[in-house]
Amino acid sequence: MDAQMDPGQATVPNQVGKSNQTLVMGFVFQGFSEYPDLWLPLFGCFFSLYTMALMGNILIIVIITCSSSLRSPMYFFLFNLATMDIICTSSVLPKVLVGLALEENTISFQGCMAQLFFVVWTLSSELLLLAVMAYDRYVAICRPLHYRTLMSPGVCGALAITVWVICALNSSIHTGLMAQLYFCGSKVITHFFCEIPSLLLLSCSPTHVNSIMTILADAFYGFINFVLTLVSYGCIISSILRIRSSEGKRRAFSTCSSHLIVVSVYYSAVFCAYINPGSNYSPERSKVAGVLYTTLSPTLNPLIYTLRNKEVKAALGKIFPFCRN
Repeated sequence: MDAQMDPGQATVPNQVGKSNQTLVMGFVFQGFSEYPDLWLPLFGCFFSLYTMALMGNILIIVIITCSSSLRSPMYFFLFNLATMDIICTSSVLPKVLVGLALEENTISFQGCMAQLFFVVWTLSSELLLLAVMAYDRYVAICRPLHYRTLMSPGVCGALAITVWVICALNSSIHTGLMAQLYFCGSKVITHFFCEIPSLLLLSCSPTHVNSIMTILADAFYGFINFVLTLVSYGCIISSILRIRSSEGKRRAFSTCSSHLIVVSVYYSAVFCAYINPGSNYSPERSKVAGVLYTTLSPTLNPLIYTLRNKEVKAALGKIFPFCRN
């Protein structure tokens, strides 16, 4: 009698002539199964971080939406950043929590492609938005007399829409290419969510086009945006150093320090995870990086960017009187 087929696989004839090839119809996340004794602390940690990220970013959206004093371009872009963080964490962490709580940590092929789309969409959107926010700070500090013209509501709206649309198109291309691949044999993803490098390792069909598109995306989102951000802050620092008063320098640096911290953490995680997606791919390194940009960064962003900001604290006190102290 034939061995029972794995429910995550189905026998489908291969188009190149081989019959009875098992094609993966679903995947199993390795997750953190190598640490079975730590499932409870890991569950508590991820649950706490997810709750903090969700509540913190929702609070930022509510404050910016309800407060008339927070209508500057900086807060408009923070609104978009908070929205991206919510989408990113909500597309990854609920599945992680379920996997830690249950012994079986599976995901359907369609669910994996949907998760891949939202992760790539929000990841690329945040990288592009960070470059836009660096440009906003550059105009505010280096060209203050032209700030209202260069960063008018129409321009800010166009920049935000461009970020969302371009990155959605980028994500659609990667997801579409991934959905065309055959996944046979092993169905274990050595990660806690669906990402491009770990899925490419499971494919039994050619991945040349996927690799080329990944390299192009890395070059644009990872390298070009990073260089533009560095150039913006190079001009900012040069302008700040020309300020004579120490108080003026301190105030100028304070408007940029939060963004620099987030940029450093985010780009470090992305470079660590995606700069070498081929033979140098490391599951352990990728998991650490994944925790940074899907969990830790969305949790820290509200704290780093806004909750220590005097304008946000004042707006928070007006909306929620019990928070005034």
